[in-house]
Order: sequence, then structure tokens, then C-alpha cells
Amino acid sequence: MSRTQNDKDKGFIAALITAFGDSDQPPTRTEIEAKAAMLAPILGFSGDLENVVAMAETVIPSRMSAGVSLVDPEADHDQEWILKREIEPIYADAYGDFLRAEGWKPTVVNTLLNDDGAKILGLLQDPIDEGAWNRRGLVIGHVQSGKTANYLGVVARAADAGYKFIIVIAGIHNNLRKQTQRRVDEGFVGRSSDPANRVPIGVGLDRDYPNPVTLTNIHMDFNKQTADKSGAELNDFKKPVIIVIKKNTKTLEVLHTWLRELNVKGADRIRDVPMLVIDDEADNASINTNKPEVNPTLTNAWIRKILRLFTKSCYVGYTATPFANIFIDPDAFDEEVYEELFPKDFIYSLDAPTTYFGPDKVFVDEDSSARVLRPITDCEDYLPLTHKNGTPVAELPPSLYRALDQFIVARAIRNLRKQERKHCSMLINISRFVSVQKEVKSFISLRLEKIKDAVKANYMMPEHVSAQNEYMAQLRAAFDSEFLDCGFEWNDVKEALWGVFEHLRTFVVNSKTTDDPLDYEKYEREGVGLTAVAIGGLSLSRGLTIEGLTVSYMYRNTRMYDTLMQMGRWFGYRPNYEDVCRVYLSKDSINWYKHIALAADELRHQIRRMRNVGLSPRDFGLYVQSHPDSLLVTAANKMRSGQKVTLKQNYTGKLIESFLLPLDPQISETNNDLIAKYWADRFGGAELRETEKGWFLPNVDCDKIGEFLAGFRSHKDAVRQKALAIDYLSAISDKFPKGDVLLVSNGPGDPGSYVLGAQERTAADATADKWQISGYRVASRGDEKLGLSVDQKKLAEQLAADDAKSKTKKPSDFHYRLVRKKPLLMVHVLEPTKNEQFRGLRVPAWGLSYPDGQYGTAIEVVANRVWIEQMYGSLDDDRDDDEDYDVE
Repeated sequence: MSRTQNDKDKGFIAALITAFGDSDQPPTRTEIEAKAAMLAPILGFSGDLENVVAMAETVIPSRMSAGVSLVDPEADHDQEWILKREIEPIYADAYGDFLRAEGWKPTVVNTLLNDDGAKILGLLQDPIDEGAWNRRGLVIGHVQSGKTANYLGVVARAADAGYKFIIVIAGIHNNLRKQTQRRVDEGFVGRSSDPANRVPIGVGLDRDYPNPVTLTNIHMDFNKQTADKSGAELNDFKKPVIIVIKKNTKTLEVLHTWLRELNVKGADRIRDVPMLVIDDEADNASINTNKPEVNPTLTNAWIRKILRLFTKSCYVGYTATPFANIFIDPDAFDEEVYEELFPKDFIYSLDAPTTYFGPDKVFVDEDSSARVLRPITDCEDYLPLTHKNGTPVAELPPSLYRALDQFIVARAIRNLRKQERKHCSMLINISRFVSVQKEVKSFISLRLEKIKDAVKANYMMPEHVSAQNEYMAQLRAAFDSEFLDCGFEWNDVKEALWGVFEHLRTFVVNSKTTDDPLDYEKYEREGVGLTAVAIGGLSLSRGLTIEGLTVSYMYRNTRMYDTLMQMGRWFGYRPNYEDVCRVYLSKDSINWYKHIALAADELRHQIRRMRNVGLSPRDFGLYVQSHPDSLLVTAANKMRSGQKVTLKQNYTGKLIESFLLPLDPQISETNNDLIAKYWADRFGGAELRETEKGWFLPNVDCDKIGEFLAGFRSHKDAVRQKALAIDYLSAISDKFPKGDVLLVSNGPGDPGSYVLGAQERTAADATADKWQISGYRVASRGDEKLGLSVDQKKLAEQLAADDAKSKTKKPSDFHYRLVRKKPLLMVHVLEPTKNEQFRGLRVPAWGLSYPDGQYGTAIEVVANRVWIEQMYGSLDDDRDDDEDYDVE
């Protein structure tokens, strides 16, 4: 099928979406079908209506709320400057038209350009302002959620306003820089930067479009020779100049030299050229590494030197994992490189459209995560988490072959849904070593050949014949176990299997790849929907978009927030195939991802809360630096050699729980006796009230709560966490002398004997030494509302309804925490399940919830690597430099 037909499909879908652009409620499929049938003859569309209706159905319901900003309230800056100038939106309107033509819903485009884009531009400086100025900001998005689309909108608006020179820093690898250059060409430049094919594309298809100047192209990063060919200074260009560069010290140094030599002209700085730097993946190359060409100190220094060259500059970092950026010292200054990149002026948190397939759907929502997630339990026997360069691969784990079978069946289903021209990919990320990646490719290629031969011989055969072939039987098993609700019968899918192999290719994707790179655009030009199995390491872990990603298989051992979240290439948008997506991870990774997803939501909540009370980015920076999970980021930076580091810890608005438990019957008996003792005493004589799930004791002395916890016997690796929880309770005791206690019970229990009803929790992986609760969560959702008054519950409901970041508009435990306004101790008794060794054991656990708003209260922690590993488990043995590079 030609690409022309693909363009026609896009155009018709865009028209169909526009027809529902003003709808407050999402239309039904019947309404979309009726509208499509009406529009088709009017627009002369003769393509497949069923497929375009299915595509439109997944896009039309999407909506997108505007983001929220945290700004420095003391700064002398007028955010309304864009409303006070008459700015002709030439580039912004062209970009909006381009997005709508690509099938973006008008309401989402409006939010992206007129809400988020305009607000972020307002946070920058007016480029026509006199004098010298600089601003530093950070935009926090979601992995694979459209950050590039957002910053291209900001770039377009900035160009309209008068920014003359724009630098986009696009990660540390060539393939990511090339991908970003293509996006910039489509959305802003309007012309292909391929020297052999400089044709109008994207926004440039309008003949009157005023193409900006680009000094880089899809094949070549910035170099002095290319720039010098123009023979022009920045001020000589009548249109904006944009370059897309790799985050590499050599490239940055060459750029700095060219700018200084050609443009400074004997002065100390470049004047009257308003300059904007967009630093994509701004947290990358921010941790310690031994690689000199991307040494973070040098990278950071060269960016600061380039900014310093201009009297008028703005720096905006974009990231989905902001911990490393917030760890920048806001007061750091160097006589050679000047001010740091800390986002002193603003932090802007983006929302994601409702159709975003993100961490909530994959890891938090129980229904969708049960469909998507598959635990890897067998890989360690074949390729351990920790292995060396050159490790021989004797065979791949059965779970990987099952995932491959599911991918083939899923592609067949997508083809039946008329998505043959859409890309469909599988990601395999199990080693950072190129040598191992190549071996994995050999096994996968061999397996695919065998499956292909089996399908060729059997896809048209009767079932009783094809079922005799082992590979066909495995494909049938994949269908039966995963895709019975896909809308097709097995015989339909079986007949579609042969078409899967027509454009199926296997790629090794890493920083060393030169032959046969994964190039989706090449196949698009040929009108082909590529079916790709992509095998790699870091290049699959950060920034690079894997088109049509359907099945992911990742077995890696990092626990660092930024690295792990960026490895989540499966996040994004999955129109009409979200139901066939699968993600394979180790159980540890699944639990940690759940934890990170909740922690990320906490940070976004805090940005809004801190804005409401007039705090600044500096205050947010201090909060994040003292966030308990910041220890892991610090560990990456400072604890590799085992030295001790003194840190602040702040538990404001957080729930700390004993998710690591001992399975020693004697310890459990001791803790059950402790619960009975304090229950009988009513924690010092407090009133006892029955709730729908146990008993509630209001206004207990916090000293009594601390005393109870001090007597509670913990797992040996959780003793320090309990001590910190008690220390923080003591630190806020002047403001909060009283707290509440919940004795959480599953069923009636036996209050006469002071026995709580046990709550079941899976212990499938537990050992006699340790039981780690799934998801690092002991309490069930909604437990924190127990004991609240009717008015408090109504207030929590109102807070949730007013919360722009809440998708369900139903109160979360965070909202209940806000209205309680005092510490809360929750006491549980858990019963291990799915493990006969511990059947019937009653294991006490606790959780301590702290009120929000205590940003200035922190406790000191002296930590080293051993301390971190006791608190969080083993750190990534690969170390930072190994995580950040593909190794030959």
C-alpha cells in the first residue's frame, strides 16, 4: 500500500476528529461510524472506514489539562508579557495545523500550544527586553508522553516572539539526535535536512512557510566547517537559526568556539541575539561517569559557557525524571563557567492526555496492570542480572520465547485490525554489552526462522494438522492465554500469521550500530509498516522512540529512578492496540516501578501544593533533596566508594511503612503481644471507636505512638527505617503533639482478646529470612480515610474533584492525609499466602502517615553504601558509567 493512502487515512482521521472537536462528552462508536459514513463521500475518501473509525475512536475521547507552574514569587518578572505584545503566531499556527493534520485532537493541540506553550513562553524573558538577562527553568513531563511535541510548540512560539538562536540538546547518542532532528525538521524547519533530499515536509508543505535556518542535518551533528560554509553571523540571518546537537563535550566545545570566534567580534559577549536552549533529557549525563567525552562536569560547564556567551539567554530543561536536576546546587557559581543550571526561575509540570499509556495504567491500576504485566522468573538461570562483557549465551529463557510468540500473534491481530501499515515493535533489553546483544539476536533470528517455516507450512492447514507442529502449538497457546478477547477467532489469526513475516526484521540497537540501523522513516517512505524486534541496551533505554511498541521484555537490575523510568519505552500512546500490549519484567522491577509511579505522583501533587502557599523552585529543590527516595540518587553520585554522606530527610505528606518483614514466628508473637498490650491500654486511655475496617483511637499522644514503634521488633534491614520514622515524628511533635491510631482489621477479628483480623498478602517469593510486601505497600487504598469525620471526607472529595492531576476525581490517600492534618499510625496483621511454608502465620506490620506542609522540617541522616543497601536493597552493580553506555 502506498504512502499516499496512508496520508489520505491521516487526513480523513483528522477531519473526523475535528468534527467532534467541540464535544464535551466522547462520542460512541456508532456516532463515529455515522459521522465517518457521512464525511467519506463529501471528502472523496475511499479507504478502509473500519480502520479509520477504530483509530479515531481511541483519539477522540482524549483530553489534556494544562500544566501547573512553580515560580520564584520574589523575581522581577512579568509572566503576562506575551499578552501585552502583538505577536504574530506564524510558526505556532503552522505547527498547530501540522499536529491537527497528523490526527491530534484540537483540544489537545490547544492545550499544548495555547495553554502550556503560552505559559512556558511567559515564564521565559521577552526577547525584545533591553539589557542583560538570563532565566533557568525545568519542564517535567512523562516518559514517552509528548515532551518533544511540547518543546517544539515552545520553540515555535519563541521564534514568533523574536528568539533568534535556538539550540536543542538531544541526548548523548547519535540515533537520538537524528530522531530529534527529524522531529524538528517536520515541526519547525519545514524542510528535510537530508542534504540529498531537501524537500518540503511537515509545516513546510505550505508554500508560504518562512523556513527557519538549520545548521545541522539528520546525518551530521554541529561542526565548525558546516557552520562556516554559510559565512554569516547569527545576526545576518533574517529568520530564526536552530541547531540540534548531541550532549557531547566535543560538540559543545566546537559550538562555543564558533560562536566566540565568528559572533563575539572582539567583544566579551554576543549582544542582541536572544538565545534559547532546550535541553532534552536534561537529567542525563548528570551523574558521575568515567567517559571523558560526556563527563557530566565538562558537559555542564560547556552548556553554562555557551549560555554565558549571550547577554540574553534562557535555558529550559525537559525531563520525566527530575531528581538529578533538582540536586544541582542553586548557589553554585564558578568564575569560568558562571551560574549553574538549577531551575531557579520556574518549574512547570505537564499533564498527559487521557489516552496516555503510562505508569498508572501499567503499574498502579490493578485491572490494567494484571492484563499488561508478566513477571520474569526464569531469566536468572540463563543470563543473570549481573554478568560480564563476553558472557556466553547458551540459550534464552523460555519466558522470552513466550514473549516472542505473543508478539507474533499480537502483530497478526493488529493486521486484522487493518493496521498493516502501522509499525509494530518488540523491545528486548537484557544486557548493556554489545557482544551479548549480538548473541541474543542470533538466538532470536534462529527462532523466528523456525517459526516462519512452521507458519508457511501450516497457516492454511486444518487445525488438527497445524496443531501437530510445536511452533504452531505455541502460537496457539499464546493466543489462548493472552488474546481470547481480541475480537477474532484463532482460525482468523492463524490465517493472518503469514503476513507478519513480510516486513519482519531483527535489529541490534546501540551506540555502536552502523550497519542496518533501526530506521522507521525508511520504511514509511516505502509505504511499509515495519515489524521490528529491537535488541539493545541504553539506546533502547532513553529518548529513542520505539514505534508501535507492543511487547517489551526487560531484565535489568538498576534501582535508580531516572535510569529505570527512562527504560520504560513501553509508555506512550497505543491507539487500538493497547489491549494486546505486554510488558515482561522481574518481580523486583515491577514492585519498584509501582513505588516510583506513586512517588512521581507525590512530586506532582507537591508542586501544586507549594504553588498554593507561595513557595519557589528553590523550596521544591530543598524538598526533593530531602525526599526519602533522594537517597538513591545521592547513592549514584556519591556513595560508590563507600564514604559516608550527611543528608536531610523530610517525610512531609508521606506514608512510611514496614514493607520488609521478618517471618520468625517468635518475633511475630512478640509483636502481636505488643499490639494487644497497647490496645488494652487504648494507647494511654484514648477513646476507642469501631470503623468499617477495625478500630480508631483519636488524639493519641505522639510520644505514645513513638513508644509503641520503639517496642515493635523489625526486620534487621528495616531497623534504621523505623528509627527515622520515630525521629521525624519527634521532630514535628511541637506542632503535632497528638496523632490518630488505626487498628486495621480484616473482618471482625477478636476484640475481646485484642486480636486483629489478618489481611492476606502474597508471599510467593518470601524466604525464612525476609518477606518483602508487593509494591512496597502494606496499607490498602482508602485505609487512611478510616476514622475521618463526614465533613473531612467531603473535604477530601472536594480536593480530589478540584485536583487537575486527578484522573478519576476520587480521593486518594494523599487527599485524606491533607484533611486529617495530624500523624496517623496504622497497625496491621498480615497473613502470607501462596507459600505453604508460612501458612497461618500472623505477621504484624505498621505504617506511619505524616501531615503535609512541613517543608522546613527535616532530620539528618548519615548514610553510606551499606546503609542504602539495607534500606533499599542492592544498588545496581553495573555502576553509573556502565549504565550509561553500551559496551563493546
